[in-house]
Amino acid sequence: MGAAKKSTRRLGGARLMCPYCGLPQERVPTLEHDWVLLEPDMTPLAHVVPAEHRWIETSDGRMTVYGVCPPDPFQRCRIEHRLACPEQALPDLWPWLTSLRGENARQAERLNEPEPPSPPEEWPDAG
Repeated sequence: MGAAKKSTRRLGGARLMCPYCGLPQERVPTLEHDWVLLEPDMTPLAHVVPAEHRWIETSDGRMTVYGVCPPDPFQRCRIEHRLACPEQALPDLWPWLTSLRGENARQAERLNEPEPPSPPEEWPDAG
């Protein structure tokens, strides 16, 4: 008998396997009568997550984006699994940081490039 994918109920949603990495993600209802796929069992402090990526649970178990700035220093939130998925590209959370990361990658490549060969001590006779 083959292994079946498990789904367990949590917050009105279900644990589903990510089609990209195969890890679990939690399908949770939103206030907009839609669904969001959250990273399971992770609740970082809200102030370390960009405002448009903070999800908090409302009293009825649904989730909503928590854009309060600055958030309460003890407020916990959830993040979408796609931000933690090792097989998906990160969105451009801060354009200036993305530019800096690109420039740092180019700088690191230049540092790791081999030195050009030294010219010979004597040039060949070209005629």
